[in-house]
Amino acid sequence: MKKIKTVLLGLIIPVLVIIFWWYATNYGNTPESILPKISTVGKTIASMWTTGILQEDLLISLQRVIEGYLISAVLGIVLGAIMGMSETARKIFQPTVTTIRQIPIMAWIPLLILWCGIGEASKIVIIVIASFFPIMVNTLSGISQTPLEYVEVAKLYKISKWKTFIRVYLPHALPHIQTGLKLGLGVSWMAVVAAELIASTSGIGYRMSYARTMMQSDVVIICMIVIGIIGILMDKLLTIIFTALTPWERKRRERA
Repeated sequence: MKKIKTVLLGLIIPVLVIIFWWYATNYGNTPESILPKISTVGKTIASMWTTGILQEDLLISLQRVIEGYLISAVLGIVLGAIMGMSETARKIFQPTVTTIRQIPIMAWIPLLILWCGIGEASKIVIIVIASFFPIMVNTLSGISQTPLEYVEVAKLYKISKWKTFIRVYLPHALPHIQTGLKLGLGVSWMAVVAAELIASTSGIGYRMSYARTMMQSDVVIICMIVIGIIGILMDKLLTIIFTALTPWERKRRERA
């Protein structure tokens, strides 16, 4: 019953939006070029699905996200772990990393287009830059908060740094790393759409940009809805994977 109630409460705002949309397009003076009817959007999405345009755009964007996200996950976890375990490394990297973090991802796009063109390389680099920092910062936070007495015990038994990371730091930092990976995935998805909107000839972001120039508001709305749904599904998928890999965390939350 509690889950049903949660779902019903979560549906209140979407239902209200749909009702307002239906009323505005059927009884208001809203032109279809600005806000199309729900029936028009339904016909358009059926047409895009039948022709395969929607699936093709999604697959291209998802491939870019996966490639960039995996690179940023490796780099973010490695650098975050190094900075968390070594005060010297933290002093070397933190000022530079903190400075670069302040630059909005949109500001990188013109420079990366000049360097890499509008091909795949620029999209991947944009995704890596965007998702690297949430992963790195959360990894650093988790590693830094590991109790010092655990580390001292590892040193007392002369455990190697690699084994200390695996047995001491990683178990404590895992929830933080998971949070960083989830945030990084969400940012990756937003970054690829932004990059495709500005400079691309394929992908869901490109489809939105093209539809805007052609005044196809129904296609723009469909792309926005699909982007939101895919983002939610990716987040849920990552949650399922983390839950399967760390069953002890689920039991701990249940006890709490």
